Amino acid sequence: MPDALRAGVFVAAVTLLAVFGPLLGLPAGAIALGAGLVLALLTLDAARLGGRGGHLLAETLPGGERRLRRIAIHEAGHAVVAAAENLPVQRVLVGSLACLQAGLAAGGVTEFPLPEHAKMTAEDLRRWSRVLQAGMAAEDVIYGSSVGGSDDRALLGRLWGLSGFDVETAQREQRRARREITVLLRDQRQALESEAERLLRAAPRLGRPAPEPGLDSAPSPVA
Repeated sequence: MPDALRAGVFVAAVTLLAVFGPLLGLPAGAIALGAGLVLALLTLDAARLGGRGGHLLAETLPGGERRLRRIAIHEAGHAVVAAAENLPVQRVLVGSLACLQAGLAAGGVTEFPLPEHAKMTAEDLRRWSRVLQAGMAAEDVIYGSSVGGSDDRALLGRLWGLSGFDVETAQREQRRARREITVLLRDQRQALESEAERLLRAAPRLGRPAPEPGLDSAPSPVA
């Protein structure tokens, strides 16, 4: 939840409590104490956890497994397509806790080696278009839609832009790559789901021991 929206929800909740709390028999002192405690928790979350405290908590609740599984599907899509493209994966992180432990404010991350040159050939860009869109395509294959991938799209757009290609060409090639990997992931759905389950089992959560550390490599580019 964005900071502005979170603050708006907090203010609205406090206002409603102030108006209707006394009618429900809630002491004004209790309302003020509760509001102060929530504000302190939000401040601590923003300062120490990058605003992801709510995500950490959500991932420990009964429904957290579904959230983490979707993240694992997304990251597994990157891994499966990267293997098909012979692109090494440095490490994969699933869940807010794993990312926070690595110093990243994200829910899931797949890290690849940096390209050798900022300006790439069309064939290299097609390859990156397949790998970077694989997370979104994996969600489409399993769930029928994708909710993650904004960072992937932004990075892919920068790669095409830095290489000097016009927007129309970049968009056409990205659409083509998306179709190709959607077909690939449908054909390899079993491998996709197996990899996602492996990542899900390894994902650390509050109250559960952390998995073995992955490769400690440079964090870019990130998908």
